[in-house]
Amino acid sequence: MKNKTEQIIILLHEEDNTITALSDLSPGQEIEIDADETDESVVVQQDIPYAHKFARVSIPEGADVKKYGEVIGIATAAIGPGEHVHVHNVEGKRAQGGTS
Repeated sequence: MKNKTEQIIILLHEEDNTITALSDLSPGQEIEIDADETDESVVVQQDIPYAHKFARVSIPEGADVKKYGEVIGIATAAIGPGEHVHVHNVEGKRAQGGTS
């Protein structure tokens, strides 16, 4: 019998502080992350819907939120490991006003 492990998350870049769920995740699930030849894990703290992000590590308020190895936004509140990363706690870079 073949042992196949279903992939339920994806880490898109080693520098990312977010992970993307490839299935719905529930609080208490321990997620194993194979990152840069080291093993790490994070416990899901909230319901994470399919295709949404959650924090890989603590992200302080005002810190960069990274996905694809790029800054995609700024944390508007502290985000703990395993917590949902979404519009309620991140301001997208494109939404920020700026002057040229």
